[in-house]
Amino acid sequence: MAFSSCLRCHPWISSHNLNQPFISHQISQPTKVTSFPFSRNCAKPPSKLSFAVSSGASNALLSPDFTPKQLLDGLRHQDDEASALHLFQWASKQPNFVPTLPMYEEILQKLGNAGSFDSFRQVLDDLKHSDIVVVESTFFILIDSYAKFQLYDEAVGVLDVMKEEFRVTPGTHTYNFLLNVLVDGNKLILVESVHSKMLNIGVKPDVSTFNILIKALCKAHQIRPAILMMEEMANHGLAPDEKTFTTIMQGYIEEGNLGGALRIREQMIAAQCPWSNVTINVLINGFCKEGRVEEALIFVQEMVNEGFSPDRFTFNTLISGLCKVGHVNHAMEILDLMLQEGYDPDVFTYNTVISGLCKLGEVEEAMEVLNQMLSRDCSPNAVTYNAIISTLCKENQVEEATELARVLTSKGILPDVSTFNSLIQGLCLTSNFSTAMEIFYEMKTKGCQPDEFTYNILIDCLCTKGKLDEALRLLKSMESSGCPRSVITFNTLIDGFCKIKKIEEAEEIFDQMELQGVSRNVVTYNTLIDGLCKCKRVGEAAELMDQMIMEGLKPDKFSYNSLLSYFCREGDIQKAADIVRTMTSNGCEPDVVTYGTLTQGLCKASRVEVASKLLRSIQMKGIVLTPHAYNPVIQALCRRKRVKEAVRLFREMEEKSDPPDAVSYKTVFRGLCSGGGPIGEAVDFVVEMTEKGYLPEVSTFYMLAEGLCALNMEETLVKLIDKVMVRAKFSDNEVAMIKGFLKIRKFEDALASFGRVLNSRKPRKGYW
Repeated sequence: MAFSSCLRCHPWISSHNLNQPFISHQISQPTKVTSFPFSRNCAKPPSKLSFAVSSGASNALLSPDFTPKQLLDGLRHQDDEASALHLFQWASKQPNFVPTLPMYEEILQKLGNAGSFDSFRQVLDDLKHSDIVVVESTFFILIDSYAKFQLYDEAVGVLDVMKEEFRVTPGTHTYNFLLNVLVDGNKLILVESVHSKMLNIGVKPDVSTFNILIKALCKAHQIRPAILMMEEMANHGLAPDEKTFTTIMQGYIEEGNLGGALRIREQMIAAQCPWSNVTINVLINGFCKEGRVEEALIFVQEMVNEGFSPDRFTFNTLISGLCKVGHVNHAMEILDLMLQEGYDPDVFTYNTVISGLCKLGEVEEAMEVLNQMLSRDCSPNAVTYNAIISTLCKENQVEEATELARVLTSKGILPDVSTFNSLIQGLCLTSNFSTAMEIFYEMKTKGCQPDEFTYNILIDCLCTKGKLDEALRLLKSMESSGCPRSVITFNTLIDGFCKIKKIEEAEEIFDQMELQGVSRNVVTYNTLIDGLCKCKRVGEAAELMDQMIMEGLKPDKFSYNSLLSYFCREGDIQKAADIVRTMTSNGCEPDVVTYGTLTQGLCKASRVEVASKLLRSIQMKGIVLTPHAYNPVIQALCRRKRVKEAVRLFREMEEKSDPPDAVSYKTVFRGLCSGGGPIGEAVDFVVEMTEKGYLPEVSTFYMLAEGLCALNMEETLVKLIDKVMVRAKFSDNEVAMIKGFLKIRKFEDALASFGRVLNSRKPRKGYW
């Protein structure tokens, strides 16, 4: 089967580079320069090496009676192509100059690497008019040089230059070299053309030819044609080798089909084709890529029994696979085994382990691995430090993260945008915005350009603080710096304006998105719909939902819940119920927030019994409700002095739904203290509440204290105060002062001091 027929049946699909285990010839991608294509006709002979060169090179290392070997060594030691060319020009004028093919190849290599194709062509012309016999491998330099600069048509043109200008017939090796660079450059149409030409002129393909073509098909995700190509090898008297089988295995693995790769391995065994570490490592990587690390370890043991010796790649693959599935401790054991086997872990190994530990929040252990890395003379890089710095910032250890960033700089590793972003985010999360801005300006002065994430962090922080004018200035700075602004940036600003009820400004940002060519998403619409509803502009919110649908976006539960919340706040239960029905008919299932909002609305409309029935009907659907749904009903019952029913509902929530929250406990406690029920029940409840980690409200506790004192139950009061002080972590001095008042029976003074300290223990909201 011809390669072209594979292409016609299976069109080329651009893909990421396949990590081909054998053909490792990679071509870099420098900036494209003006090409100087080969002439198809012989030009008149130029004067020997008459082209212009720079005069900056030195020939001080060569005496006039140099040997060809000395000249070749001198050319190889030149730092750039201009210096090498100048030295060659000087040497050509010496009386004992004898040009050789290696000299020309060295000059061509340097010029090709630099993309100096004008001089490149002139050196080639000079070689053509010399008496030197040129071989096939010389032209590999030409092909490779053009490919480096993505000049693939010129690379293919080398075939004509060989034959027409140098009378050298391209053979199998030349075609293989050319096909390989074309495959690496994803130029499959040219591969088809060159392969057809190869067959038409009678150049016989060898195993390497087939392996290259199979690699091309695997890169294009065309595994079946690749297998057919392998089967065609027999028609040419060829047998697949390890490269053939392993390339197809790798193709299957890239497709996420380890089973297919294992079937190819069975074919390889049946063909009695010998394997090496490369084949085994490809399969180990396949197991790990699919998260089947235990099977990978079993496979390694099986292959060790057959003579396989794990190498650095094996260990790195296993360590990476274990860390990805969270088995970092096992990865550490593999790291120890790697050291025992005499393999030094590299920066990739250590980075994998450090990253794995950081994902588990084990920063101290990550620092220990970093110290081990340093003790073994393995230099950390920015990736190493960024993993730890990012985790420290997430753990609110920003000072430690900043110190580590300084260490990073002192070791000559300049912080990158990820480093700065982690620090800025950590500072914003800990409400150190002024320091975050200092870091922001510092990164710009150090030549590190802030990216979209940097700006979004700062804009979000400013919006949270209500500093919208500063956020807009930062948006303009973002635009002037050329940093792209995404939907996240605009959504953050819209949310910021909506939170402070500046809807007109939010709508202006919303309109700007269309002018800036930024597509709005569901979050954009939901944010503005919610803002409009909270400002009682529900008509506009409904129109916006219609616009949302016209733009091809489907309203979700957040869209409907905003409208639902508005009608519930207004006490319009009928329209609220209509929203729920519309929501369900449009395929959007109500969630716990929907039902919680609805129960709140029913309670506000004094329809507590309906709300209670709704809770039970929701439970019958198997939905696990949150305190958000129960609390409004419990509060309504307590307000109506129906405390027993409130307590019963509280216990039902404990049994069938999410655990009660602080609001649940405080509501029931207040109800028990003010509802005229048995005081012992209130005492037992506050003990239960405190043991669950919730502190009573001071005003409610005062009510209980008054009741206890009125019933001469001061000892019970003292015990309750002791229990609350322990849970609230009163200081020794605070405890001593309050106990002193209690001892001399100054209960009012004791309660006043107790209340003042307890109020100071109330949690305060931080950033985010």
